[in-house]
Amino acid sequence: MEGSRPGDSGFRVSEFSWDSGKGHTDENFPVASVLIAPSHREAVLAFYRVARMADDVADHASAGPADKLARLALIEASLEGESKAVPEAIRLRTVLGARGLSAQHMLDLLEAFRRDVTKTRYATWDELMDYCRYSAAPVGRFVLDVHDEPRNLWDASDALCAALQVINHLQDCGEDYRALDRVYVPLDALAAVGLGVEALGEDKASPALRGVVRTLAERTSILLTAGRPLARQVGDLRLGLEIAVIQRLAESLEDRLLRRDPLSERVKHRPFEALRLAMAASLGVLGSRLFASPGSARRSAPGIGGA
Repeated sequence: MEGSRPGDSGFRVSEFSWDSGKGHTDENFPVASVLIAPSHREAVLAFYRVARMADDVADHASAGPADKLARLALIEASLEGESKAVPEAIRLRTVLGARGLSAQHMLDLLEAFRRDVTKTRYATWDELMDYCRYSAAPVGRFVLDVHDEPRNLWDASDALCAALQVINHLQDCGEDYRALDRVYVPLDALAAVGLGVEALGEDKASPALRGVVRTLAERTSILLTAGRPLARQVGDLRLGLEIAVIQRLAESLEDRLLRRDPLSERVKHRPFEALRLAMAASLGVLGSRLFASPGSARRSAPGIGGA
């Protein structure tokens, strides 16, 4: 029967709604913004829609782990042509086929969502970085592949994407713990200052927890530094602008995490703040490209994104 797979304990797709109602314009960082060339935007959005669906599944408030894993398996089966249960995954499969791209980046991302269902604690920073290899890096790698950028840019992209992921985890650490009993703050960092995960459930962070957040934000700064050259290294100017905007927003949030309590103070940008930072970042990249020496770019960027 469609919507069911062997070993899923009779799971049916229609048993409850999976849709959070969240769209690509609601994310903390730009997704397929107007900066991305129209010829690439639909591919990025097709990837995003499947990722958004899988995220909604992993975070569903009332579904049990078995049902979540069954639904994620259906998404994967539809992506690989083994099921017709999930139209969004079928659409992504079509888009990938038309562009000659592999489904591996989405398969890696689905592994991260399975971990979200089955793993609620991370013992160390290295363990968290391994999670980011699946939860964050595939997104940047996919966008680079869509734009036909070289794979030698993956390291910088991985660093930036991991930084974005950790920033999201830190600013949402209280909500993740209270709503999902999910803790991405490494346990050894908490234990080093005598704290347990219950500290994330307080209305206000203790001085010790503030110190943990600052330490993790400082480690994130190292990732941001490693990712900073990417905006100027990509050949597609429009993609470079989008990356520069994301980089600047991330640096601003990292700075706030050094100074603010994510349990009791606002860390996220207000729309006007994000717009101001985006404009400054875009102008910086445009200026660097306009006044760069002919041999300084990795390769020439034809026009604005080539489409």
